[in-house]
Amino acid sequence: MTKLSLISSSLLVALASASASAAHYDITSENHWVLTNKTTGTPQPFTIEQKVLQGGKQNGVKVLTINNGVMDITLVPTRGMDIYKVKSGDVTLGWKSPVEQIVNPQFINLQSRNGLGWLEGFNEMMVRCGYEWTGHPGMDKGELLTLHGRADYTPATQVVVDVDETAPYAIHIKGEILEQLFKKVNFKTWTEMTIIPGQKAFSIHDKLTNQADYPHEYQVIYHSNFAQPLLEKGAKIVAPVKQISPFNDYAKKGLKTWQTYLAPTRDFDEMVYNIYPYANKQGNTLAVLHNAKGNMGMAIHYNVKELPVLGLWKNTDTLGQGYVTGIEPGTSFSYNRSYQRKLGLVPTIGAHQSKEFNLIYMILDSKDAVNKQVAQVKAIQGNQKTELRATPLVSGKNL
Repeated sequence: MTKLSLISSSLLVALASASASAAHYDITSENHWVLTNKTTGTPQPFTIEQKVLQGGKQNGVKVLTINNGVMDITLVPTRGMDIYKVKSGDVTLGWKSPVEQIVNPQFINLQSRNGLGWLEGFNEMMVRCGYEWTGHPGMDKGELLTLHGRADYTPATQVVVDVDETAPYAIHIKGEILEQLFKKVNFKTWTEMTIIPGQKAFSIHDKLTNQADYPHEYQVIYHSNFAQPLLEKGAKIVAPVKQISPFNDYAKKGLKTWQTYLAPTRDFDEMVYNIYPYANKQGNTLAVLHNAKGNMGMAIHYNVKELPVLGLWKNTDTLGQGYVTGIEPGTSFSYNRSYQRKLGLVPTIGAHQSKEFNLIYMILDSKDAVNKQVAQVKAIQGNQKTELRATPLVSGKNL
């Protein structure tokens, strides 16, 4: 497993699997379930609750809420174990989508609107795009690939909770996601979120396994979305960038100001950028988003050996339309898969082989916390130049 050594050693525990001495709970068949530190006998306070939503298109959706004493996380087993929202004090990670409910996959037709049906439920803080494919809808090898794959709308077949019985008493929420189609694909992904009581950070450790007897292409993007209070006029993204290019011609005009954000702006169409990041000798890198004052923000740590590229989605439209930015580590950019093979961004996983992906998300609730993460970006960038490539990596009207 890749170690993300950029951050403090205490947080590295968040990338470890559950210890041998852990309380284990299979909650797959539970509708209402509650666990606290009093139940497990661990000293650090926490609460985990699973419940089923009722009414409208969210009817039947299971959600898990985790409070670790300083942070609240909402996780959705029915929606690919994705993260709906994270909140700690004045800092919220997530956004206000026009899609108000956590929509049950049974109400989603991914092929509707020429492959854009995925958007009918899009409102999460972090959504896994993949794993068989990701990117914009379109034809590839005679098959219609819908927007960003199927993982987001695949309910977990099994959900388990492990709580370590030794310090720092980490909580591990695990879910199994299956993508299976006769003769086509046989993927199993074990997703894992780890939270340490009392810490304003959490980790993601996902293990994708190709259970088939033949190699298969795969793609994944960790589509991580943020809005107010971090996103505002003058907010800034900081990352060690080797090359950045516009996704399409429309984004060209914003290339020179890619690091900063506008206030909500009517008729602002989305601008997307493709980034090849710099990393340290171990392959570790990060991206930081902070508000205009630089006194609150968030950081994503990841490794370029697992997730070699970074997508930046700037959607600073009106509040009602969905004022949001996406910071998206991935194996691939958001072009349709057919365009990305020539970019070397459609990797293959061997028969009965596995690939692992690790990320750490940190809440930054002070100027000092922001400055420390920005300093890590600057340490990686050093004197290395950033290339602003003026032309998109892929040309064409139907990207």
